[in-house]
Formats: sequence, C-alpha cells, structure tokens
Amino acid sequence: MLFFGFSAGLPFLLVFTTLTAWLRDYEISRSAIGFFAWIGTTYSIKVLWAPVVDRVRLPLLTPWLGQRRSWMLLAQVGIAAGLAGMALTDPTETLSTIALLALLVAFCSATQDITIDAFRIESDVDEYQAALAGTYVIGYRLAILVAGAGALYIADYWNWTIAYLAMAACVSVGMLAVLLSREPSSADRLDIESDPLVQGFRARTATTGWRQEAGAWIVGSVIAPFRDFLHRYGWLALPLLALIGLYKVSDLSMAAMANPLYIDLGFSLSEIASVTKVFGIVMTLFGGMVGGVVVARYGILPMLLVGALLVAVTNLVFAWLAAVGYSIPALFVTIGADNFANGFSATVFIAFLSSLVSRRYTATQYALFSSLMTLPGKIIGGPSGVVVDSAGYVTFFIYASALGIPAILLILWLMGRKALSPTTGS
Repeated sequence: MLFFGFSAGLPFLLVFTTLTAWLRDYEISRSAIGFFAWIGTTYSIKVLWAPVVDRVRLPLLTPWLGQRRSWMLLAQVGIAAGLAGMALTDPTETLSTIALLALLVAFCSATQDITIDAFRIESDVDEYQAALAGTYVIGYRLAILVAGAGALYIADYWNWTIAYLAMAACVSVGMLAVLLSREPSSADRLDIESDPLVQGFRARTATTGWRQEAGAWIVGSVIAPFRDFLHRYGWLALPLLALIGLYKVSDLSMAAMANPLYIDLGFSLSEIASVTKVFGIVMTLFGGMVGGVVVARYGILPMLLVGALLVAVTNLVFAWLAAVGYSIPALFVTIGADNFANGFSATVFIAFLSSLVSRRYTATQYALFSSLMTLPGKIIGGPSGVVVDSAGYVTFFIYASALGIPAILLILWLMGRKALSPTTGS
C-alpha cells in the first residue's frame, strides 16, 4: 500500500499545480492556465467508468494478474506514456497537445485510483483498513513531495523535459508493486447474480440473450449501488451528496492560481519547492494526524465543520500574502496554515466518506463520492485565471474563501438535525 499510495499520488500534481508552474514559467497566460483546472474533472467523473473497471476482464492481463492488478498495470502504462509525451512537447508551440496528454494522464490516474481503492478494501478485514489507509496516505504524500518539490528542483537545475521524463520513470514504482503483490479476494463483494435487484430484473424482463445479460449487468453494477445508498439514507441522501460536492469547492477553486501567485510575486522555483512542497508536506502530515485524533474524540461532523472553517480562513491568508508581496516568512506562514488545514480537512473528510459507504458496493459507491467531491470545485476553478486577470489576486482569494460558506452552513444544518446515521446498517 505504501508503493500503491506513491503510484496514486505521483500523477496528480503533474497535471495540476506542477503543470501550472511549468506553463507560467513558459509565460503562458494566466487565463489559459486557469482552464487547465478542468482537466481535473476527469477525477470527478470516474464513477462513470468505475463499474467497467470493477467487472470487465482484460484480455491476457486479467488471467495473468487478476481483476484489480490488471487494470492497475494498464493505467500505469498510460500514465507513464502520457508523462513522457508531455516531456517531449513544447507548450509554447503546441499547448493543445500538452492539454490532451495531460487529459490522458488524468484519465489513467483516475482509473488507477478506482483499482487501488478496491484493492485496499478487499485486501484485508475491517480492523486493518485504517492501517492500510494510513500507509497509503504516507506513500501518497511522498509522491506529492516528488511530483511537487522534486519536479521543481529538477526543472530549476536542468529543464522541464528532464523533470517530466524523470516523473515518467517513477511510475515504475507502482508497476513493481503490481508485479510483487497478490491479487486480493473479497468474500464481501456482492456477486451480480445474487443481488435481489438483478433477480427481480431477470424475472420481469421479456428479453433474452445478450440484451438480458447487458441489462442485468447494468442493474447489478450501476443501479444497485446507487439504490442502496438512497435506500439507507432516504431523503437525507440529497443533502449528504450536496455536502460532498461543496466541501472542497473553496480549496479546489483557488489551487490553480497558487503557483502562478508565487511566481508572479518573484519567488524562485527552488524557493517554491522548499517551502510549498517540503515544509508544506510536513504540515499536511501534521494536520492529518491531528485530524485523526480529534475525530476519534469529538466525532465526524463537528470536526468536519472545523476543517471547512480552516480551509476558508486559510484562503484569506493567501490574500494577505498577495498584499504583502515577496516575503519568505510570509510564504512560510501561508503554506503552513494552508497545508495544515488541508491535511486536517482531508483526513476528516475521508472518515466522513468511509462512514457512508456500504461494504457490498464499496468500489462504485466510493468512486461516486470521490468523483462528486472534486467536480464542482474543478468546474468553478476553470475561470480562476480570468478572475485574477480582471480583479487581482487579493480579490480572487477573498472570493475563493467565500465559496466555502455553503458547505459550512450545510454542516451546521446537519449537526442540528443530528441525522447522519443511515436507516439501515452500512
């Protein structure tokens, strides 16, 4: 799980914040850079193909490696190829090619996330899931350090081509983990044919042959997981889904403009790497540890509220940095506050999502939640460069902070209802 966490975390920054630093370093306009945030919507719609990854067998690969590892290896090959292609492309000449290759990397990375989540959940019993997830997070954060600070250091001392080729080579860590690990088996995973919804479909339908088989597959793989969630939570499913979509809007909407802000204020790539990636990763891990402790002590919803407040407030700290200008101490304060808030809120939010998932449909339901949690923020973040160009950084980060208010109000409403528990066990 340490290696799989590394493999999952590596591509994320390379098609997001590290990519924005590369583009801005090549003097690509902020408006164009902002729209690259939409590439991240790939992670937000992975639920659309999660049932395919969950059920469809790959020729040659699946008989050799099994369902989870075969899809994982295929995704990793796509990530490595996409990163290598980006490395050999000049964004000043063919920006659209960079965008398409980044989209390929993001699609393969989202597919890998689906398989790793399923692999983790199916690899051991419930009491060891926290240890597996914790090890995964450590690997993920190490990859963020490599793809963030490592790529910036390499680009600063050599160039961006070497940086992205080096990142493509790092994908081999995940490939090695696939080859050395064992394919998990899950007794809890519900077979399609044993699902009452599928049995009812077969009893009612008049079609036969491939039409019935296709319909049964869709009912069991796609419809049943959604129906299960709606059945367990009733009308509260809608506000819960709304909270999932709104919780990270404030954070994600400003992320594409963070690196352009540092560069425009005059910070060097090495300074950005040292403070935002190395020191930032330490603060993120610290925030995550604090989040894990306080959730156990005070419960999920109260700490979910604290996390939402922290994220909104730290966006105001970015506005302060933009007003202060070039200052290493101010950068340390801003990055320390922001990464602590992100680590804290992410840990609490993962606990929240995990509490909503049914073990019978883990892969598809978790893909639904993790897709929904990033979609609104990525869409709203698209025009972020336009806002900066027209109103400036200070106004933009105040606006980004205000985007966190709906989630805060919704958490307060849910806390007042005291109605987080499902109608039936999960």
